Amino acid sequence: MTPEQRYLFDVTGYLHLKNALSPDELKAGQEATQRYIDTPSDELPSGFGIDGKRYLHGFAFDKSLEALVFHPKTWQIVMELTNGKPCFTSGTLQVDVAGSSGGRLHCARDDFGWESCRYETRNGQIYCDNFVIFPYFDDVFPGDGGLLVVPGSHKAAFKRLPELFNSGDIKDPSDLPAGVINLTPRAGDILIISELLTHGILPWYPKDRVRRILVLRYKPQHLGRGGSISEEIQARLSPETIELMEYAHFTHMKEIAQKEVVTLN
Repeated sequence: MTPEQRYLFDVTGYLHLKNALSPDELKAGQEATQRYIDTPSDELPSGFGIDGKRYLHGFAFDKSLEALVFHPKTWQIVMELTNGKPCFTSGTLQVDVAGSSGGRLHCARDDFGWESCRYETRNGQIYCDNFVIFPYFDDVFPGDGGLLVVPGSHKAAFKRLPELFNSGDIKDPSDLPAGVINLTPRAGDILIISELLTHGILPWYPKDRVRRILVLRYKPQHLGRGGSISEEIQARLSPETIELMEYAHFTHMKEIAQKEVVTLN
């Protein structure tokens, strides 16, 4: 991470990387996600499916999407946050259309307990054992809806009171409670958040535009995936991705973690 990124992530609990995707990466990602969306459910390849606005295993639908797991603008951030021992756990395509419901404010600490997630700084670096990377394929403007966050809440020493922030149920982007902000990335941007950061989702209001994002989840390898992914999905993945998804002891160093730049085979 750069010193600026490290400071901003430490202070706010999120990073907004503007124009992270190249024009070619963005176009390829837009085309791939739209193919998934347009494919009838009974014609999807084995292992894929739709659960509400979640398109399962979206990262594996196309190589242009799988490559974003190792994007050069985020790979070194992944490495720092996992202390050089990364594990990729899942990657869903999420699609918000007009009328898509929002989601209440939540975070790992409030949902699962203070011991469920860890954030600390050591030796001039940040360690975060549960975080999410969101590549954006569509523009989001103020008033559209989308991601809500409470900046700095990833380091809260006290549990959020149930009545705060409209009891966590926020639906109007023009009337946000004090302390809550709506992040509005543009197509090609990438957001990174700690799961300790209190966050939620506004309903999606535009009738002529959608919001397509990948939800890429990472943990340190000793906390990551304990089982195997389905054979159908695994057969589509490059060996680099399969290695990154493997569980490993915290003393082990994966070969993939020794690469500054990862190219899929």
